[in-house]
Amino acid sequence: MDCPNQKQNQMICNCTYPCGKKGICCQCVSYHRSRNELPACYFPAAAEKTYDRSLANYVRLFQQGKI
Repeated sequence: MDCPNQKQNQMICNCTYPCGKKGICCQCVSYHRSRNELPACYFPAAAEKTYDRSLANYVRLFQQGKI
């Protein structure tokens, strides 16, 4: 899939995981939704580096006031 905004998206994407979806937000969101996860852009930098994209982790961080 060709994304006209891929270069712009890559500049603001905080994901550190090496994959082919970086900057192609529609593919990234679809992939993570299929796994009951959220993409890296929903997480602060320290949490993103753990690669735990689970909804439970997001809720936990939210309840701790880290999001």
